[in-house]
Amino acid sequence: MSGQTKKPDNNGYSHLKVIGRFVLVLALIGLIALAIVVKLIDTTVVHGAAYEQKGRARLSDTIRSAPMRGEILACDGSILATNLSYYDLRIDFRAPRFKIVEYHDSIPLLADSLAKYFTQRTRLEWENHLRRPLRDSVQRRSRSFLLLKAVPEDMMKKVKTTFPFFRGYRKATFHGLKAEPVIRRSYPYGDMAALSIGRVGELPNREIRGVSGLEKALDTLLYGTPGIRTKRMFTRGEGYWDEIPARDGTSLITTIDITMQDILEYELGDMLIKANADWGTAILMETATGDIKAISNLERDTTSATPRCIEAMNRAVLAYEPGSVMKVMTMAVALNKGFAKPLYRLYNIGHSYAYAGRKPISDTHSPAQLPVSRFMEYSSNIGMVKLTMPQYEDNPNGFRADLAEMGFFDRFNTGIARERIPYFPKLQNNVGGRLNLSRMVFGYTTQIPPLYTCAFYNAIANDGRFVRPRLVKGHRLADGTDSLLDVTYVRDRILSSEDAAALRLMMHDVVWEQGGTAKRLRDPLVEIAGKTGTCRLAKEAPRDSLGRRIPGIPFTGGYIEGRYRVTFCGFFPYEKPRYTCIVVVSDPRGAYRGAAGSAGEVVRNVARKLYSRGLFAESTAFTPSPDEKPVGPTPTIYASFNAGRSAQLHNDLKLRTSRTIIRPDNASTARTGSTVPDVRGVGLREALAGLEEAGYAVAFQGIGYVEEQHPAPGSAAAPGTTVRLKLRQLQ
Repeated sequence: MSGQTKKPDNNGYSHLKVIGRFVLVLALIGLIALAIVVKLIDTTVVHGAAYEQKGRARLSDTIRSAPMRGEILACDGSILATNLSYYDLRIDFRAPRFKIVEYHDSIPLLADSLAKYFTQRTRLEWENHLRRPLRDSVQRRSRSFLLLKAVPEDMMKKVKTTFPFFRGYRKATFHGLKAEPVIRRSYPYGDMAALSIGRVGELPNREIRGVSGLEKALDTLLYGTPGIRTKRMFTRGEGYWDEIPARDGTSLITTIDITMQDILEYELGDMLIKANADWGTAILMETATGDIKAISNLERDTTSATPRCIEAMNRAVLAYEPGSVMKVMTMAVALNKGFAKPLYRLYNIGHSYAYAGRKPISDTHSPAQLPVSRFMEYSSNIGMVKLTMPQYEDNPNGFRADLAEMGFFDRFNTGIARERIPYFPKLQNNVGGRLNLSRMVFGYTTQIPPLYTCAFYNAIANDGRFVRPRLVKGHRLADGTDSLLDVTYVRDRILSSEDAAALRLMMHDVVWEQGGTAKRLRDPLVEIAGKTGTCRLAKEAPRDSLGRRIPGIPFTGGYIEGRYRVTFCGFFPYEKPRYTCIVVVSDPRGAYRGAAGSAGEVVRNVARKLYSRGLFAESTAFTPSPDEKPVGPTPTIYASFNAGRSAQLHNDLKLRTSRTIIRPDNASTARTGSTVPDVRGVGLREALAGLEEAGYAVAFQGIGYVEEQHPAPGSAAAPGTTVRLKLRQLQ
């Protein structure tokens, strides 16, 4: 046996191998456990809040609810912009119990009913529209087929309860008709003051936000705050939690007076047609408060076969060379700094003056000599240059600085889109700079928005107190009460009472003295004071269809021969000013080329109508007869109201009176000398025009055309007497 070899023992090796494997497994288990613990700590402690939020997000859904947009109101609470509820009607052709056979058989009768009330399609077109979804297989038929869009609530109910097929089934699952509520922004007065009020638009996220005018400038207030409703999914259904309701937008109260707006727009549009002018802009401002009672921007519609005007860009806040209306600002500086005094000091004027030996400055109708007090009356360019230039020859920019001291360049922030401040270029202290200033003091080489001219004139009418113009005067609270803003001032005083009175007298003489450039505006009913302005139209650089300068075409600037932009700005009544009004007309033609004959005539006609409507009740210029009370701001028609939308808005807004006036074809206005005109059978606008032109106040009841009037036609009545009209609508 000694010769045999001993076999190796493998038991020890196997035991070691097993132990090694066991340790490895334990290590792996330990690592896994450690990873689990680390992950648990990370999930519950380190990033616990984040994971909890993710979990909630998977089990919930957040829905934003749009707030109701605030209304825009006139100064008396009349609605200028509001929200109307409509419904989009859709058919679900895959509703579980949709009666496809009954629907198919009802199509001819349903099409007939639709064509009767919804005339956008004929009966045959409605039939084709209703059959279109049936061409698809049942599985592919629409679940949201649009039947009608933006239907008023009363019409929606009529479709559901009286139309064939739909009326026969009580539950929507039978007929598949669904009514989806939608809110539309509506403007009851059409385009009246549209650019100032503004409009809304739909954003990609389907929010309705302001895109122009007050709708845009005050969008945050008008829009409100969206609601948030968080929906959480449970195993046994769904529930809602953390619901934050939407907060409706604030309703804003503007300074716009509907009656005054109507008057201003009508008179401006009428003048543009008569003068064959390109465009016009006008502002009516309350003197004491700076409230913009009316604002209008119109241009002639050159595409229309019949003469008419349409709403144009808001030129009331854009800057233009002002012409001679600038002389009032220049004289205000001269009075404030003292170099206009004494007012009786004489200057040699004549018809031509070559300042600094350069191109002569001309006066068309000034006498050889004038005192400072009569520079406005004759609108003397030479007088303004000789008065001003000695004060600023060594510092041409000093004139601008003195205007700035009076608040002339302060921003008004009215909320009107694209509002500009006056532009006065920086001048070099050399001959060129002084020449530019010599033109600036009478209205060239500078640009001023009509709003700023109107506001400055208003300060003079307001005894030197520069009140800040405003288009919004407050907001309506949730309980229906109004919260009104205080009147604010650009400067508490820019002129002393004495100097303001002196400047008002100069502006009075423009109308009421023999040499006045606006003497044709004299009116025994209303004493107007103001200033004319005429400015040559500047040439425009050649541009392409996108408004870009065309390269390679030389352009040297200059003015167009024989074409003018004219302005009249004034206040009334003179003794106790209530309103300031500016009118700008671009390129009036024929007999209306002059500033007084076009822009001034609009101001005069507006003043007459405000007087005849009794809107000067607090003024010494208005003295009612013992047996008559002043007529208040009664409803009046809007000159360019869209008659096609009147009926719907009348129904939707439950307006008390319609402002759409129908006139018989055979009606005519007959006048008999100084007696009360016969306005029976005519529309309200024609009646107002005839009676107010004759100097009578007007009160009326009802809508339509004049059925009765008192005093009777042809009877003698003193100017200022109230003629009462009863109107009746044509059937």
